[in-house]
Amino acid sequence: MKALVIGAGGVGRAIANIASRRSFITSMVIADRTLSRAEEAVARVKDSRFSAAEVNAAELEDIRNLIRRAAPDVVINAVDPRFVMPIFLACEIENVNYIDMAMSLSRPHPHYPYTETGVKLGDEQFARDWNWAERKIFALVGMGIEPGMSDVFAKYASDHLFSKIDSITILDGSNITVEGYEFAPSFSIWTTIEECLNPPIVWEDGRGWHTTEPFSEIETFDFPEGIGPVECVNVEHEEVVLIPQKIEAKKVNFKYGLGAQFITTLKTIHMLGLDRKETVEVQGISVSPRDLLAASLPDPATLGERMRGKTCAGTLVKGINKEGKPYACYIYNVVDNAWSMKEYGDQAVVWQTAINPVIAMELIHNKVWVPEGGVSGPEWFDSIPFLDLLESYGTSWKIREEK
Repeated sequence: MKALVIGAGGVGRAIANIASRRSFITSMVIADRTLSRAEEAVARVKDSRFSAAEVNAAELEDIRNLIRRAAPDVVINAVDPRFVMPIFLACEIENVNYIDMAMSLSRPHPHYPYTETGVKLGDEQFARDWNWAERKIFALVGMGIEPGMSDVFAKYASDHLFSKIDSITILDGSNITVEGYEFAPSFSIWTTIEECLNPPIVWEDGRGWHTTEPFSEIETFDFPEGIGPVECVNVEHEEVVLIPQKIEAKKVNFKYGLGAQFITTLKTIHMLGLDRKETVEVQGISVSPRDLLAASLPDPATLGERMRGKTCAGTLVKGINKEGKPYACYIYNVVDNAWSMKEYGDQAVVWQTAINPVIAMELIHNKVWVPEGGVSGPEWFDSIPFLDLLESYGTSWKIREEK
């Protein structure tokens, strides 16, 4: 399989690193707006199948030109969500398959942002499903860790553990600390702000999709494998859009284990207007406050040596099991930063994200997952082959029964 990865940040670098250990990849181009960053991502894998390129992910024609030069079987979008649509549309025009880990951005309801949805995550992509289907090309969207592996867990629970599902809650938490920093997010601050400060989306049977106030439904969840209790709140996330399309449940929501200090910091960022995407004039220069904040914080890809702890992604499902009895379980994946740094040289959060599109590519290459064309999510496919492959990538999944 020939792949083109757009984005050589933490996740893009980790995708290259992981893919270099898999034989199904025949060639992979790593592209970035900063060529030297793409070249560094390629140099570290020491593999002749890999090469670097320069691209501006905001420019449709630039992406199209690169796709024509690279002639990939699939394009992997590894940049933050604001660049989803230029890359998605370039692939559509050039008739090439596409995978991303975060879907097109939402826009809050203009009058009732905290009760009703406006443009939902992924709406712009699903609106073009007909054209992808006609062209017989696929767009596999939301194929990271969350969304991605979390959706696979929901699919597994629906198919193999439950006869009726009352609720599906994606719960993400960690005990990761970064030495030397009071505030240093282990993932893109641009994406973190987008997820956490937008109105959270919730699905409920009989009501459909609706929104709430940011940081709603606070609860403390005890994460497994020594992570322990973390304060979790509702945030906007793609699983809430994807899961109800294929899995029947009375309620679907996503809760992020931010912890009290992180929540306070994000509220302060919002209060100061530093989450704004619109540009402001600073001594004659137009700058987005959010872009300035992201540039001021350390690059998450460089924090691995300073990070300590584990990160957990999982799906809490409650309902009636196959035997007709009340049942609840948390299906999860935990990655220890010490392990991912030792084995791959990539910090835990980006490594845990990056393995999933590579696994999906391998399943598609081997015709185990067969996208029929159009826009689809992880829960469109059989969960078992994906979960079986996890072990060969050095990680695992577990089920913890809940009360």
